[in-house]
Amino acid sequence: MLTRLTGGRLYDPTNDLADEVRDLWFRDGHICPAPSNPADADKTIDVRGKIVMAGAIDIHSHIAGGNVNNARLLLPEQHLAERARYAQLPFAGAKWSAFDTGYRYAEMGFTTVVEPAVLPINAAQAHAEFADIPIIDKAGLAIVGNDDFLLRLLRNGVEQQRINDYIAWLLHATRCLGVKVINAGGAAAFKFNQRQFDLDDEVPMYGVSSRKILQTVQRAVVQLGLKHPVHVHCNNLGVAGNVRTALATVEAADGLPMHLAHVQFYGYGDEGERGFSSGARALADAVNANPNITVDIGQVLFGQTVTISGDLLRQFDARGIANPKKWVAWEAEDGGGGVVPFRYRPGNYVNALQWAIGLELFLLVDDPWRVFFTTDHPNGAPFTAYPELFRLLMDRDHRNRWLSQINADAAEIALLRHLDREYDLHEIAVMTRAAPAKLLGLPDRGHLGVGAVADIAVYDEQHDKAAMFARAKLLFKDGRKVVENGRVLQSAHGRVFAVAPPFEPDIERAIGDYFDRYHLVKPTNFCLSADQLAQTFGSELVVQ
Repeated sequence: MLTRLTGGRLYDPTNDLADEVRDLWFRDGHICPAPSNPADADKTIDVRGKIVMAGAIDIHSHIAGGNVNNARLLLPEQHLAERARYAQLPFAGAKWSAFDTGYRYAEMGFTTVVEPAVLPINAAQAHAEFADIPIIDKAGLAIVGNDDFLLRLLRNGVEQQRINDYIAWLLHATRCLGVKVINAGGAAAFKFNQRQFDLDDEVPMYGVSSRKILQTVQRAVVQLGLKHPVHVHCNNLGVAGNVRTALATVEAADGLPMHLAHVQFYGYGDEGERGFSSGARALADAVNANPNITVDIGQVLFGQTVTISGDLLRQFDARGIANPKKWVAWEAEDGGGGVVPFRYRPGNYVNALQWAIGLELFLLVDDPWRVFFTTDHPNGAPFTAYPELFRLLMDRDHRNRWLSQINADAAEIALLRHLDREYDLHEIAVMTRAAPAKLLGLPDRGHLGVGAVADIAVYDEQHDKAAMFARAKLLFKDGRKVVENGRVLQSAHGRVFAVAPPFEPDIERAIGDYFDRYHLVKPTNFCLSADQLAQTFGSELVVQ
C-alpha cells in the first residue's frame, strides 16, 4: 500500500532537512519516491504542522539479560509495569513483562534500542528476552575484557590477529552488533580480592594491565572493520576524582575510534570542602578536542531506580548505599555483575551535582553528532523519564527552576547555572536519530530518505517538550501504524541486528580445547545460530 504523510515539518539531519514542509511517501515498509501523480496514494494522512522525524534510536539501555532479570526479582515492589497495560495485546496479565519495554519505547517514538552489556555466557537469555520485546528492533553488545580466554591470550603474548579472531568468533557466538569493555580486567581482579582497579593496574595471575586489555580490544574492533567503536565503561566509575581516569582513557585511545559510555558517572572531580566536584568542563574539552571520541551521557534524574552493571568492583563497593537495603553481586566465567537499588534525591549534595554534571556534559560537548541521549537505563533513571530530559536540554528556564530547588551547595558550585545553550529540534534529531544510526552502522534507519526503513515518528509540537516527546502522535514501524496519540494500537515483532566478521577457523579448535578443559558446556552449546534464534525464539536476525 502506498501511503502519503502530507504537510509535515520534516527534521532529517542525514538529508539536510530542518523544519522543511514536504510530503513523505512509503510503501512495503520503506520510504519511497513520490509518484508523479499524488492521486496514486492508497492512503493519505494529514500531518500538517506536526513534527516528523525518523524513529528514535537508543544506543545504551539495559533491557535484557541476567542483571536485568536479577533486578526484577530483587525489587518486585518497584514494578509498576501493570499500571497501564494493554488488555487486547499479548502478555497483558504478566506482572513483569518484557512486552512493556517495547510498548513504552514505542509510545515515545523509539524504534531501535541497543542492550549494551550482553555477557557471552548469558547471551541466550538476552536473545530470549529480545524476542519478547515487541515493536522495537534490538541489538546487543558482547562484553569482553574480563574473560579468562582473552586474558590468557594476552598473558601468552599472542599476535593481534589471534585476538581479532577470538573477538570475531565471540560476535558470531553471541549474535551481537559490537563489543563492550567494562572496567577492563576489573571483574577478573575482583576474583583475586582486589577492590580497586585503575587503568594501569595489572590483573593478578595474568600480568596484563587494564590499559593493555582495552587497547588490544580496541585495535581488534578497528582491524575487524566493525562500524561501532569499542564501547567503553571506564575504570573507577562513581569515584570522586575519576575524571582523571576518563581523560587518561581518551588519551589511551591514541586517535582510534572509541565510544565512552555514560560519561556522567566518571565526570567527577575531587575539589572543594566535600571532595566532590564537577569535572564536566575538562572532560567535554577532551571530547571536543578528539574527534575519534564519541560519548553517551547516562543522565541522572531524581527518583527511585536500580543500578545494574557488569562492573562487579563498583557494584560490590556500592552495596552500602543501597536503597532499599538489599543488593546482588555475582561472578561468572566471563565477568559478573551486580544489582544495587538506589534513589537519587534533589536535596542530596552528591546526587544534585550528578544531575548537574550530566547536563553540563550535554551542553558543553559542541558536536551533537558525537554525544548521545541516554540515562544508562536504569542506572541514572528509567528510560520512561526521557521526556523530562528532553525538556531539560531544550528549556533553559526549566533547568533554572530545578537549580533553585536542588541542594543549594551543589547548585552554587555547578557550572550549569552559567550555561545558556538550549538544544533545538534539529539537534535532537541528530542526537537521537541520525547520529546513532551512523555510529551503529545501520544505514537504513535514523533518516527519512528514499530506501530507509519506514520507521517514522510524528509529534504535536508543544512548548512543554516533556509532554511533546512523552506521547508520539503517530509511530510507524516498518510502515505499519503501531502508535496513535501515545497509545499502542498493535504489537509487532522487531528484528535483531548483529555482525559476523570473518575469522581463521583455527581459533575454534583452540576455543574447543579450552571449553573441554574448563567449561561444563561445549562451544556448540555456547554459540547461537541464526536458525536457533528463529526456531527457538522466533527472532529475525539481520547481519550487517
